[in-house]
Amino acid sequence: MAEDTGKGEGELAEPMAAALGRYERHLSAERNLSDHTVRAYLGDLTQLGVHLARLGHADFGDAGLRDLRSWLANQTSRGQQRSTLQRRVTAVRVFYAWLAATGRIESDPASTLRSPKGARRLPGTADAPTVARLVGSPAESATEVTPVVLRDVAMLETLYATGIRVSELCGLDVDELDRARGAVRVLGKGNKERVVPLGRPAASALDAWLAVRGELAGPSARGAMFVGERGGRIDPRVVRRIVHRAARAAGGPDLAPHGLRHAMATHLLEGGADLRVVQEVLGHSSLATTQLYTHVTQDRLRTAFQQAHPRA
Repeated sequence: MAEDTGKGEGELAEPMAAALGRYERHLSAERNLSDHTVRAYLGDLTQLGVHLARLGHADFGDAGLRDLRSWLANQTSRGQQRSTLQRRVTAVRVFYAWLAATGRIESDPASTLRSPKGARRLPGTADAPTVARLVGSPAESATEVTPVVLRDVAMLETLYATGIRVSELCGLDVDELDRARGAVRVLGKGNKERVVPLGRPAASALDAWLAVRGELAGPSARGAMFVGERGGRIDPRVVRRIVHRAARAAGGPDLAPHGLRHAMATHLLEGGADLRVVQEVLGHSSLATTQLYTHVTQDRLRTAFQQAHPRA
C-alpha cells in the first residue's frame, strides 16, 4: 500500500519541489537554456513528481526504474503522442543524470529508460509531371528572365536532380560542379563527401545561372554556388520560400525542399533504380533509412492494383 505523503492531489513533496528549484537555476544559469525550454523541462518533471507522489515517494531519489516505466506507461495510456513521450523521457534522463552527477542520488535509475520509437513518416511528395511544372514555374510565371529567375530554376532543378538537402544546396561552391562528369561534389552530414550526378536539365539550368551569377554575387559570396539578392551565400529560409511558392504555382501538394528530395528518391525507385544506389545518392548512412521509400512505391503499387484489377 502506498505511503501517505500528506500532500494534496497534484502537489509535490517538499524534497521534490526543492530539487526542481535547484535544477531550474542550473538550467537557466549554468546551461543558459531559454525560458521556454526551462518551462517545458520543469513541466515534464513536475508531472513525473506528481506520479511518483501517488506511488508513495517523497523524493525523486526514492524512485526506481519500474516507477519511471509506470509513469511512461501512464502517459501512453492517456494517448500522448510519441514525440511528446520522447521529449519527456529525454527530460527525465537529463534530470536524473544531473541528480547523480551532483551527488543527490547514488545511482541513476533513468539511465536505461528508453524512449518509445517514433513512427517514421515521409513528407508528402509529387508525381513526375507535377515536379516538372514545379521546377519550371519561376520561368513560366516571370514577365522577364532575370538573374533571380535563372537562379531559382537552377536551385529547383538541382534539388530534384540530386536529392540533396537544403543545407547541402546552400553550402555548394562553384568549384564543386564537375561539368565534365555532369555531377556535383556534396559535403553532407558528418562531413561526409559524396559525388552526385546532375542530369542534363539541371546542368543546363546551372550553366544559365552561372553565366549571370556575377550580377548578384557580392564580395561576401566568395565561391558560393547560389547567392541571395543581397550578394551573400543564399539562406536556407529563402530556398524554402522559393520551393513552397513553386509548389503552389505547380498546382500540386505543398512541398518543402525535403519534399523534392523524397520525390527524387521515390521516382528513382519507381524507375527501377537499385536501393543501394539511392542510398549512396542521398547520403544515407543506413540502408534502413532508404528503405522507407520502398513503402511509398509499394503503397502506390497497391493503389494502382486496387483501381485497375477487376478482382482487386
